Amino acid sequence: MEKLTDAEKELMEILWEKEKAFMKDVIEAYPEPKPATTTIATLLKRMQNKNMVGYKTFGNSREYFPMVEKGKYFTKEMNGMIGKFFNNSVTQFASFFTANAKLSEKDLLEIKKIIESEIEKKQK
Repeated sequence: MEKLTDAEKELMEILWEKEKAFMKDVIEAYPEPKPATTTIATLLKRMQNKNMVGYKTFGNSREYFPMVEKGKYFTKEMNGMIGKFFNNSVTQFASFFTANAKLSEKDLLEIKKIIESEIEKKQK
């Protein structure tokens, strides 16, 4: 799975949300100022080459759809970031994140509950 540019990620977010969309639907989903149709067409072509987007043809129109689940893509991205910046150590990442993110006590307690829940699952 190839990495997406910021512009491609923005387009993928639209496709993940819509699940399938024609060009007009994609452009409509963008905020103003909307990108040119040719820009979207170029992005879609690049993303097809990366096997991230597919399409079905209906007459002269194409209905585009994501070929990769959002969760799988972001899991790969996150694992890549942890590998690149934290020597593949989730512990180093967690330490950095909790020390440097502006987390409230409530946020930390919620994270603690999530971790405790995952520990319980692993112990079963």
